Amino acid sequence: MSQNPIAETIASLMPRAKTELTELVAFQSVADWAQFPQSESQAAANWVADALRTEGFQDVELLDTPDGTQSVYGFLPGPEGAPTVLLYAHYDVQPPLDDSAWISPAFELTERDGRWYGRGAADCKGGFIMHLLALRALKANGGVPVSVKVIVEGSEEQGTGGLQQYAEAHPELLTADTIVIGDAGNFRLGLPTVTATLRGMTLVKVKIDTLGGNLHSGMFGGVAPDALAALIRLLDSLRSEDGSTTVDGLASDAVWEGLQYPEADFRSDAKVLDGVELIGEGSIADRLWARPAVTVLGIDCPPVVGATPSVHASAGALISLRVPPGVDTAAAIKLLEAHLVAHTPWKARVELEVVGQGQPFQADTSSPAYASMAAALREAYDGQEMQISGMGGSIPLCNTLTSLYPEAEMLLIGLSEPEAQIHAVNESVSPEELERLSVAEALFLVNYAESKSI
Repeated sequence: MSQNPIAETIASLMPRAKTELTELVAFQSVADWAQFPQSESQAAANWVADALRTEGFQDVELLDTPDGTQSVYGFLPGPEGAPTVLLYAHYDVQPPLDDSAWISPAFELTERDGRWYGRGAADCKGGFIMHLLALRALKANGGVPVSVKVIVEGSEEQGTGGLQQYAEAHPELLTADTIVIGDAGNFRLGLPTVTATLRGMTLVKVKIDTLGGNLHSGMFGGVAPDALAALIRLLDSLRSEDGSTTVDGLASDAVWEGLQYPEADFRSDAKVLDGVELIGEGSIADRLWARPAVTVLGIDCPPVVGATPSVHASAGALISLRVPPGVDTAAAIKLLEAHLVAHTPWKARVELEVVGQGQPFQADTSSPAYASMAAALREAYDGQEMQISGMGGSIPLCNTLTSLYPEAEMLLIGLSEPEAQIHAVNESVSPEELERLSVAEALFLVNYAESKSI
């Protein structure tokens, strides 16, 4: 990394960053009170608020959002007439999944093989630390040249929309000239990347009932309609023979024109077992960034251990549908619901409940902020040019902010490159990536302030 005063300052701050990320990762801030205590999320929110106050932020608040969680807000005034930049991250995390599969404890930041392991290290507690590092470096080198708003969400991973609803009810709170979402990631470790598109998403619970109660499979099997078998057949209708998503009426043939994703790289990143085929058709980028994707997230049915010889009366599943840019999520939900009803076999009773949703997002990469970010990333990454990619995941807040502030420019950067393995066991962050992106964000704020003063 080229050494300028900002880069040197951030390099000197990295030990402090590790200590702070260790403290923040230790909070088991999964925004699902059925799995983890609400007090853990509240403690994480308070930690974030205290960190903002320490950096001189004003009006620091814990916002009680409609979904029962808290987002943290703060404002740092800049020079008179300077533009305002909103920096976003989230402190809530995915559950650790299988604790026994973690090499080191999920909620203990552990250094191993040059990376820092822990749930949320990259997604997205590390994103908040990135914001802090950038601001500290600017303060140590002449001051922060813009006004800064920070919003740190408490339920992004749950998709319950609390912050979106709060922002819609308080539209003046997050107004900004430019928004930096610190919840994306480089396409490849060490390759500076901004994310230009996100798929939207919805979560739908499906429940199928066929009988008044479970029946003996010997006495009734073969005639009595099995709810679990009905559910399996219904879920299978959501994919074609090659694995492509098939929701009646929902197009699945769009093409991605930008940065491509080599199949060999994808197989390695996804840890696909030797000999196992990938699903769908078209390029990897088409399938990931331009087309819908359905995933069965969970099924309610008896486990193998303890199963009895029964025809099942009820069965349920949680389905995720990722929605590509250019498709309205509400319209996609209607198509999905109609598909599920139409494809439920044997006239079984089916109940559907939409439990989360968010619109897809597409940025304007020709905006002046992108030129400022391109220059910043070029300097932070030793002359490498900024790449523009899509991301198959969803950040529902992006579309809310776009609709509230249509004139604001929005950029997505972050620490969730493929090796980070976000949402999986053994999530980690590269400290070098954290350092470089913090430098880039600080340089971006300088460049952006200068571009606005011309």
